[in-house]
Amino acid sequence: MEAIQQHTIAYPVMEHFYTLQGEGFYQGQAAYFIRLGGCDVGCVWCDVKDSWDASRHPQMPVSEIVAAAATHPGRIAVVTGGEPLMHDLTALSDALHKAGFRVHIETSGSSPMSGSLDWVTLSPKKFKAPLEENLRHASELKIVVFNKSDFKWAEEYAQHMSPECKLYLQPEWSKRDQMTPLIIDYIQQHPQWQLSLQTHKYINIP
Repeated sequence: MEAIQQHTIAYPVMEHFYTLQGEGFYQGQAAYFIRLGGCDVGCVWCDVKDSWDASRHPQMPVSEIVAAAATHPGRIAVVTGGEPLMHDLTALSDALHKAGFRVHIETSGSSPMSGSLDWVTLSPKKFKAPLEENLRHASELKIVVFNKSDFKWAEEYAQHMSPECKLYLQPEWSKRDQMTPLIIDYIQQHPQWQLSLQTHKYINIP
């Protein structure tokens, strides 16, 4: 039955590639990224707006996704988007686990959790808030700082995280020159937070 599911269940895949994780706790580690199409959040500063319309991207069977990932030695698979939780990730996460992968996800948390996930990067957006029940699943909270008011917004979310959840502040890329010094100063005053940078953009890797 599992083999049949892997060949019949498919996801709209915008792109998939082997790279280094650029942000957060696993920054610098080898990872296979699986970017699923479909998003109902619509961030104005999104850098992958082509991912929003799921119908624009080919349906890729689970077996093909996992086979492509398994050609590389790294065993972290990062499911991202778009908003990946718009899809039921059970079949994909189960197949990746069977192939020996850790399954990570990058999500706004605006749709119900699904699948078996080893690491959840929750990056809430003001355009569509995360579901309250998703907050407890976060392994790391990543707040994208676009303006000064986002520090207060970040603290409001931090109050709802588990004690084990890592707390990150990340400058929005187009405002990194203005926001990064403010984030550094804020973390020095509030050391429970850590700095996350989009290092993949600085060194020009996917």
